[in-house]
Amino acid sequence: MGILNVTPDSFSDGGEHNELEAAVAHAVALVEAGADLIDVGGESTRPGAERVPEGEELERVLPVITELASRGIRVSVDTMRASTAKAAVEAGAEIVNDVSGGLADPEMYRTIAATGASYVAMHWRAPSDEMHTHAVYGDVVTDVRSELKARVAELIVWGVAPEKIIIDPGIGFSKNAAQNWSVLGHLDALVTLGCPVLVGVSRKRFLGELLPEDAPAADRDGATAIVSALAAQAGVWGVRVHDVKGTKFALDVWSAWEGARS
Repeated sequence: MGILNVTPDSFSDGGEHNELEAAVAHAVALVEAGADLIDVGGESTRPGAERVPEGEELERVLPVITELASRGIRVSVDTMRASTAKAAVEAGAEIVNDVSGGLADPEMYRTIAATGASYVAMHWRAPSDEMHTHAVYGDVVTDVRSELKARVAELIVWGVAPEKIIIDPGIGFSKNAAQNWSVLGHLDALVTLGCPVLVGVSRKRFLGELLPEDAPAADRDGATAIVSALAAQAGVWGVRVHDVKGTKFALDVWSAWEGARS
């Protein structure tokens, strides 16, 4: 899943793809590099980010989704709003990637059931501007698994088909670095829930702690690729990244390695 942020304030690439032409060109480049899906987001969820108005989010994402879908490019929409999700699916998005797992908008599950779209329920506890205060767990792996299991159960109650549900452990959301690594080290515990698992670690802050203090976010791409290959080994369905080319190469190496073992 290639990341396409059409925002002015995303932590890594904010402002780079605001215009329609630039956004579409970047999406095409990601697909050519090996992306299976383009995840279009119009609202930053970086730590401390504030919500943007609904109309502004729609203005950012709908033209891009419409154009990409018209070109036959598979699209997901990164949104916490049911109204944006509905409009995006109508414009051609096939997946709704909701970082709040439906907790930010009480209409989300009803909307997903009505559209028939696939849905990514991410582990989430609080908005970006306060999520750091919610990084408190008994056992982070057990708690994340239990909370995601509850989201899946509620989605099914609302009428979302089980085969349409994807889960995401929410790396970096209401979790400190040690908690992120604990969850990543036990991805197999999430795979056993029976839903496809999506992992998004691309360029996140906890990877930056492995680098010199002044290293730019793009320098985290190598670590992202390694984590993506390890996540594939753990059985995940997909990875969400900025650097598709580097990650695809890492996944190809892993695939060749696994193929040689069989």
